[in-house]
Amino acid sequence: MQTLDQNTAQRFAEIALGHVRQEFPNHIMHVFEGVEDGVRPASLHPVFYGSFDWHSCVHGYWMLAHLLRLYPDMPAAPAIRRLFDEMLVADKIAGECAYFDRPTARGYERPYGWGWLLKLAAELTDHETSTWSQALTPLTERIVARFEAFLPLATYPVRVGTHYNTAFALRLASDYAKVSKNTGFFSLLQTTAKRWYGADRDCTAWGEPSGDEFLSSSLIEAECMRRLLPPDAFEPWFSGFMPDLSKGQPAHVMKPATVSDRSDGKIAHLDGLNLSRAWCFFALAAALPEGDPRRTIMQQAANTHLQAGLAHVAGDYMGEHWLASFAVLALSA
Repeated sequence: MQTLDQNTAQRFAEIALGHVRQEFPNHIMHVFEGVEDGVRPASLHPVFYGSFDWHSCVHGYWMLAHLLRLYPDMPAAPAIRRLFDEMLVADKIAGECAYFDRPTARGYERPYGWGWLLKLAAELTDHETSTWSQALTPLTERIVARFEAFLPLATYPVRVGTHYNTAFALRLASDYAKVSKNTGFFSLLQTTAKRWYGADRDCTAWGEPSGDEFLSSSLIEAECMRRLLPPDAFEPWFSGFMPDLSKGQPAHVMKPATVSDRSDGKIAHLDGLNLSRAWCFFALAAALPEGDPRRTIMQQAANTHLQAGLAHVAGDYMGEHWLASFAVLALSA
């Protein structure tokens, strides 16, 4: 089985270092307030302007920070440190904060980018260089405040397998809440997850996958609940949510997705689906006791999906600008 060894970490780090400061091509989700608005990505986002879009750049930084923590002496480590020393500084983060302070940016990158920013903040907490985390803090605080304002207003979850999926955002944000020991924020995430998903039963996953998903709406919901519920509450919920898992059901999530065109950004999402499914399967299997037949089924599914996704982490920029981060999620699980 593939592991996140130093050689793999080096390869993924080289991929990310090659695109986190690549400004073009760039997909901007920007509301123009007037003719005076700048149009260059780097003028709008002094730090996270690369990697085709803001959120992909953020999780590129997360992956680099994660790999640096695991392998501080790998060949790419000096380049990562130089990047962070230059980019994760107060004045550049202030520029990112200014963007989020715009009245029209209330829902900017909600919730996917918000979750990834907090995942990055969690990774930088207690990292080898405290100045990186300190510099990011003003933006981190703004994103926490965004969650705190939004979640009580969100009557319903969003279950699609793309950026708007709410379970994925809660799952990533929970890591920051735990690491930062922000019990109030964690309680809000937990309460929201219970409100949205607590009564869900008999998942069939009949609509999975759709043509541009990179998340399994069923598996990421389960992984969100695994992270936010106490173990004694998660197991009965999970057994009710996927009651036929020991029979290899729902069958729709057990078989890796087929990707027909990796130069098409939407279709290329399906490589990410295979990797994110692997991440969820690994994490959910580990939560079950040894000897539980569901554990073996999910481990086998995880390995099958992982191998399907790892083969295509690089090659075309439509996938290359983000897929390695999802590979690291899976390999770290």
